[in-house]
Order: sequence, then structure tokens, then C-alpha cells
Amino acid sequence: MIRELTIKNFAIIDELRLTFGPGFNVLTGETGAGKSIIVDAVGMLLGGRADSVFIRSGCDTALVEGIFKLVGESGNEIRTLLNEEGLDHGVADSDLTLGRELRSSGRNICRVNGRMVNLVVLRRIAGRLVDVHGQSDHLSLLHVREHLKLLDRFGGLEDNRDELGAEVRELNSVRAQLSDLRSRERELAQRVDLLRFNLNEIDVVAILPGEEDVLEEELTRLANAEKLVELTEMALRLVGEGDLADGPPAAGDLLGQLAQSLERLERIDVGLHEQHVLAQSLLEQLRDLTGDLVAYRDRIEFNPIRLIEVEARLSLIKELTRKYGPDVTDVLEYAKSARSELENITGLDARINDLVTRELALLESVGNVGVALSLKRREVSGKLAKLVMASMSDLNMDGARFSVDIDWRDDSEGVLVQDGRRVGVDVSGLDRVEFLVAPNPGEGLQPIAKIASGGETSRLMLALRDVLSQADHKPTLIFDEIDQGVGGRLGAIIGRKLWGLTASHQVLCITHLPQLAGYGDIHFKVAKEMRGNRTLTRVFVVEGADRVEELSQMVGSPGEAMRESVTSLLATAEREKETSAIR
Repeated sequence: MIRELTIKNFAIIDELRLTFGPGFNVLTGETGAGKSIIVDAVGMLLGGRADSVFIRSGCDTALVEGIFKLVGESGNEIRTLLNEEGLDHGVADSDLTLGRELRSSGRNICRVNGRMVNLVVLRRIAGRLVDVHGQSDHLSLLHVREHLKLLDRFGGLEDNRDELGAEVRELNSVRAQLSDLRSRERELAQRVDLLRFNLNEIDVVAILPGEEDVLEEELTRLANAEKLVELTEMALRLVGEGDLADGPPAAGDLLGQLAQSLERLERIDVGLHEQHVLAQSLLEQLRDLTGDLVAYRDRIEFNPIRLIEVEARLSLIKELTRKYGPDVTDVLEYAKSARSELENITGLDARINDLVTRELALLESVGNVGVALSLKRREVSGKLAKLVMASMSDLNMDGARFSVDIDWRDDSEGVLVQDGRRVGVDVSGLDRVEFLVAPNPGEGLQPIAKIASGGETSRLMLALRDVLSQADHKPTLIFDEIDQGVGGRLGAIIGRKLWGLTASHQVLCITHLPQLAGYGDIHFKVAKEMRGNRTLTRVFVVEGADRVEELSQMVGSPGEAMRESVTSLLATAEREKETSAIR
């Protein structure tokens, strides 16, 4: 609700600070004093038109600032918005400050809790705080999107709608997944072909870890077989195998002679025993080496066919490492990854089938729940229409009619409801809901947004508010021109209904009728005064005798008899407020 409103240099207002209460706040004053200008200022604060003509003559800027107390569901919604926008709360979590500054250059600045924001953010937040009856830009009842919410709140159907909404969100998620998978089918089919080709190419080669190094060694041996035999024969001749008649003595012969010499020496000097043993050991090792060399020479093969095979095998492996490498380990890792990806992709058909099955089940369930909810809404709409027309009758609109239009929209992709008909659905259900009104006898029903403006609209809105007061979460309602063309008796009825709204709303009303103003919990008088050659607007609270005097002047014939009549009027209003069942 609005706790405090500050207006500076706006039209004929130089500076004004108003503190409102939580109940029924009435503003009265003579024509031209600036009552509707206050409403215009609130409208601009809420994100309405910001025209430089609003700037007080001789000034460069106009400022409107409001401090709001966050209450109820709207307060929770606004806190969520503040978090989404990264805006801090005010001094206390229950406070919110909105500001709008208009400059003569045409620029206007919007602020939330002192921080600059764009106009869209200001409107999103302000739209949850106040409804201004008289400026349709801020009147939520004229917005069709609000009608279904109000109907559900009135009928206590919010849990039913939430249940349906959860299934619709799941349906939308399933359809989004299906759409994504189907759009990727061709691309994935091409990917499958590529992966299968690559895996087949790798599998045909049947490469083994470390195989490349082994083949490289074998290739070296095969390509150098003749040289290996030649070098091995030379080594064998050096150790005593083969013919060295024309060369130096063989190593085996020399080592044998050494062992014999050390043996003779040991017979004389046993201290050379270890040297003799070492010589014998070297001789044995040399014989072992000779055997190994002979065996190696015998294994060396001159195999041109095997050489060609090894070269071909290495060529295949190198081609794979070029494509999937850089080495054999990488090739094998790629094959493993490709098989895993192929398994996932080839499960696409099964996944699509599962999603299609789930989609069909959800379509049936959403259709059943949606139809059931629609039937409840139609039942509730009849009750709402009767109550609204009764309230309109109280407000001297006997010939007016009110109806709730509930319609379904055909959609080939929607849910199946009856006789093969498919209907569009969203998280709110199957229904498209709109309030229709015929303000005068003989007129056809038409959308509420198209009805006549002025006091007639305000009274119609009041009738709706009267019935939907508990269903509407907007904390503050402002009524301007609601008493246009209305007499005293009806003014009292309107006052009683407006006061009744304060059970769930803060209400501000500008009025010319003392019978209506008498129901106010707080009474503000708006007056203008001349200072020099400038007109200024002043607002102050009237109580007690001052209030009686103000109401008497509103009647137009001040005097003792009128003051007594006004005193009686106030007493009657207080008694009705005390005993009212609305509280």
C-alpha cells in the first residue's frame, strides 16, 4: 500500500507530501484545486505518460516519489522481481520506494529504491501495487489476461489450475525434446554412417597396443638380413668359430691359453686362485656367447615375402594414426569413444518412441483435467455474473448485464477434448476468459475494455471490485470520478462499498459527494491558494469540526442545520462501519 507520496513541481503543485493510512482515504476539494492532478502524478509514478507539460511553469524538473509497504501475495511477487532485477530492498524488507523524475528536455528518470531502472522494470513492479480507476492504463480489470486469474481466485480453483499447469509444462518439455531429436535425425543419421565407416576401417586392421614398435623392429631386421649374417659370422670368427688362419688368434683360443697359464701359476702360488677362477668363468661366458651368436645366425631369415607383409602392415597402421592418431593409443581411444557415441545415437529411435508414448499420455491427461477445470470455471462464472449484476443494481445500474465469456481455441496440435476436436492449451488451461458487459438496457454484451469511460466505468469497476475483492491481490485501489452524475443516496451506497473493499485493500477515492466522503477513515482536503500571482495546491487532513465544516461546504449550504445533518451522516456511517459484516 502507499505509505507516503511526494510530489514536486508537478502542474500547479509546487511541493506536496501526503501520508496515507491503510483503510479508506478520501480526498475532497473544490473543482480545480488539484485533486485529479494528484491522481495524474500517481499515474506517472506507475509508469504512465510523462509529458513535459506536467512540469510546473518556471521549473526544469518535476518529481513524483512514493514509499510503499509490501504486503501479501503482491509483496512476495515484487520481492521476487527485485531479486530478478538485482535491486535491493529499502530501509526495511517491507518498504519499497519508487521515483520518477521528468525533465524539460523530455528525458525522464525512473528509480526503484534509489537505483535507476528502465521504464519496463518500473511498470512491472508498479503494476502489482496500484490500480487506478479512471486511468485505464493502470486498471488491471481492463486487461483480459487478468480475467482468468480473477475467476480462478474467486472460485478457489488455483490449485486445480496449478495441477494442470504442471502437466502442461511437462507436455511442453516432452514436445521440445521430440522436436529437437527429430530435427537432428538427418544430421545424426549422417553421423552414424561416418562413425560406422571409421570403426570398420579400424576394426579391419585390428591394431594391437605396441604393435607398431614391434613391426618397426622386425622390418629393420628383415631389411638388413644379409648384413646381420655377415656381422654375426665375423663375430663368431673372432671368438673362435670359423676360419681365422690369415688373421689374429681367436678370442676363445687366447682366453683358453690364459686359463691354462693361471692354472699353472695357482699350483705354485695359491694366492692366484681367484684369478684362475675368473679366467675360467670368462671362458665359459665366451662359450655361451658363441652359442647365442650361432643360434641368432641360424634364426636370421632372408624372407622377402614377410618383408612385404610387414611393410604393408605398417603402412595401414600409419594411415590410421594419420587419421585418428597421432599414435596407436589415440587410434584405439577414438574407436572406444566412437562405439560409445554410436550406441547413444542408435538409441535415438527408442528415445523418440518413449517420448511419443509419454506425449500421448500427457495429451489425454491434460485434456481430461482441462475439461474438468473448464466445467468448474463455467459453473463459477455463472455465480460471479449474478453477484456482479446484483452489485451493479445496488449502484443504480439495474439494466446493466455482466457475463463471463469462456471459449476454446482450435489447435491442430492441441489436446483432444470431444468429437475429435483439438483445442489449444497452456499452463492456465483450455479456456480463454473475458469479462463482457452491457452497461445499459438494450445494448449487447461487449468486452469490458470497450465500455464508456467516466463515472459509469468506475461504478462498474466498483461492482466488480465489490465481488472480487478477495480474489484481487492488488493492495491499493484509487477511484477518480466514481461519483460523476450520482446523487446523494447512491453516493452513500458507493461509499459503503468502497469502505467494504478495505478489508483486503487500501482505497483512495476522490469525490464530490459528502455521503461518500462520510465513510472515509482518513479525510484529506485539497485546496488551492494564491501566492503572488501563482496558484498552489495544499492538502491537509480534516478531522472533527473541520471535517464537518468541509462536508457541509460540499453540500453547498453551510449553516448550523447542515452541520447537524452532516454530523448525523457521519454517525450513521460510523455505525454501519462498526456493525458491517464485511469486517
